[in-house]
Amino acid sequence: MTLLDQHLLPTTRNLSERYAAIRDRTERLAAPLSPEDQVVQSMPDASPTKWHRAHVTWFFETFLLLPHLPGYRRLREEYAFLFNSYYEAAGPRHARPKRGMLTRPSAAEVGEYRAHVDAAMARLLRDPPLEVLPLVELGLQHEQQHQELLLTDILHALSQNPLLPAYDRDWRDPAPPPGGMRLLEGPEGVQRIGAEGSGFAFDNETPRHRTWLDPYRIADRLVTNREWLEFMGDGGYRTVSLWMSEGWAACQAEGWEAPQYWHQGDGGGMQFGLAGLRPLDPGAPVHHISWYEAEAFARWAGRRLPTEAEWEAACGLPGFLQAHDVAWQWTGSAYRPYPGFRPWEGAVGEYNGKFMIGQMVLRGGSLATPPGHARPSYRNFFPPGVRWQFSGLRLAADAA
Repeated sequence: MTLLDQHLLPTTRNLSERYAAIRDRTERLAAPLSPEDQVVQSMPDASPTKWHRAHVTWFFETFLLLPHLPGYRRLREEYAFLFNSYYEAAGPRHARPKRGMLTRPSAAEVGEYRAHVDAAMARLLRDPPLEVLPLVELGLQHEQQHQELLLTDILHALSQNPLLPAYDRDWRDPAPPPGGMRLLEGPEGVQRIGAEGSGFAFDNETPRHRTWLDPYRIADRLVTNREWLEFMGDGGYRTVSLWMSEGWAACQAEGWEAPQYWHQGDGGGMQFGLAGLRPLDPGAPVHHISWYEAEAFARWAGRRLPTEAEWEAACGLPGFLQAHDVAWQWTGSAYRPYPGFRPWEGAVGEYNGKFMIGQMVLRGGSLATPPGHARPSYRNFFPPGVRWQFSGLRLAADAA
């Protein structure tokens, strides 16, 4: 199946303006960071800011400019090796855990690389052939994904600094809604989930298909820090019966006692975020928790995690709050292909399908997700022990 088979054409008429705006946003996100900040790789799962900036540029160069712009030449041939991520069909690549060793090229040279590719893309977009348009949209969606990763990765890097420097002291998280949690009656019976229409969707969101949902209820909002403090106070991190076996082993081995980035200060609980170290807001949604922790909390609360089908079917209900702009929400669903799934043809087919094992699905979006990037059918996925993402949870229950 090709991108054109799905009619995944761009959602705006002026593709050049959309391209320029998304590319500019990446640079604005990197602007608060020094060249030293941009080279740091704090763990193998994270990448340096400089590498993110270069990799998304490599994507446009590899899949659009080289095959579709006659006469295009790479700025530097070695960038093909340095900035490939996991595309086997695109050739060999630098080892992921060693991206932080790339002190050269400099952050400024990466900027020159971006400018070189942007100038060539401007030429391509003056009169692009039809088959190029879905690939451009894929490249832009891919860059928006890396904009979020840029923020989550630099947050982890800055958290390793004893000074706990802020990424942006003026950063403001979304305000939580007033009131307390209530349970909504979820849609039941035969439901259709998955991407629909002619707008963009990744291949793992397809095909749209029918599924059966037994009666269930789902929370109208996310679990808060206050509720998580109750879980902690009741011995949640010390009660083995609440945990999956692998989760308990991870909890013990890594010494989990609270969500990642929580600190116990002299004046009470503190949390490290993009604005730096701040007092913990009890009413704000909890985030930076693993699937293991989310599952343990749900058991403690006498609830469960919703399946991804339940989440998607309920997302449009009146009163379904905090869907896309606060925290990714762990579900009880393993990341597996939908019935009839086929990856895209060619190298871009490596984008999602080959990761459909050993991971759990998250739905929604987070405070780091670019505006307009999230949608109800979006399927995010990570291993169950990951904590550095903006990941939280929404509770569900079987209907009595």
